[in-house]
Amino acid sequence: MPLAPQMGMVVAFRLVRSLAPAMVVTRFAPSPTGYLHLGHAASALCGWEAARSAAGRFILRIEDIDTTRCRPEFTAAILEDLAWLGLLWEEPVRLQSQHMSDYSAALHRLEQLGVLYPCFCTRKEIAAEIANAGHAPHGPDGPLYPGTCRNLRAGERASRMGSGLPYALRLDVAKAAGLTGSLTWTEEGQGRIPADPLKLGDVVLARKEVPASYHLAVTVDDALQGITLVIRGEDLFHATHLHRLLQTLLGLAEPAYKHHILLTNGAGRRLAKRDGAVTLRALREAGRTPAEVRAMAGLPDKPAMAQPI
Repeated sequence: MPLAPQMGMVVAFRLVRSLAPAMVVTRFAPSPTGYLHLGHAASALCGWEAARSAAGRFILRIEDIDTTRCRPEFTAAILEDLAWLGLLWEEPVRLQSQHMSDYSAALHRLEQLGVLYPCFCTRKEIAAEIANAGHAPHGPDGPLYPGTCRNLRAGERASRMGSGLPYALRLDVAKAAGLTGSLTWTEEGQGRIPADPLKLGDVVLARKEVPASYHLAVTVDDALQGITLVIRGEDLFHATHLHRLLQTLLGLAEPAYKHHILLTNGAGRRLAKRDGAVTLRALREAGRTPAEVRAMAGLPDKPAMAQPI
């Protein structure tokens, strides 16, 4: 049976769902784990231009929830690079690390629905189980979690948790999808797309060292900030299947989506920090102008700077 509205839903989420923004609201949400590169610039400019051309709003969010990898100097560099490119955004900038209570509230809501379970498996144990099985369902990013801890008895779960074993909180996707019923989303230029959250398996929504996953935090943040159009790279297209499920479970408003193509290097691989993609800082130090970098990112026209969005 599809999920019915719940009276115990977090007040903030009820308010967000009741809002009906009359304008386009986009965002750029980088993680401060390194310096921005040209691919980041393309995504930021795409969102900025979509808001500007519609007389809408552009929001900058810093996704620094993983405090083991994110560094404040990279946050400062992000602001500097985007300002150098000519982008304007609303203040204050939302830092995820300062809003843990929002993600805790969402996790509590999911616990109330009975769609979370503790998983005590290590990555090594999961890999071994998949290897021993000889096959495993695959998702967009590889083999899916085999569900080892999904059916543990309540007593066993309590015993393991009480013993201090580390664990993650996973979403029972099949059970959750049973509550919501069929889902779709609007993809700009394509219309309604059927959502199939099962293809991502029982994803992790929180760990001890990172109390909220990307999937949970981005879903909550987009709703709380009133984002109406999520513009991001096509590498995150499949994540939308899961995000629509979380939005419905939490009673959050549904934005539209636009997944743009990714910039690639000479070898045809998408630009990435881990592969040493040339940073905006390096381009600036090499004498490139903001106009040249915007052109390299695919948006040659200089943004209008007269009025902030």
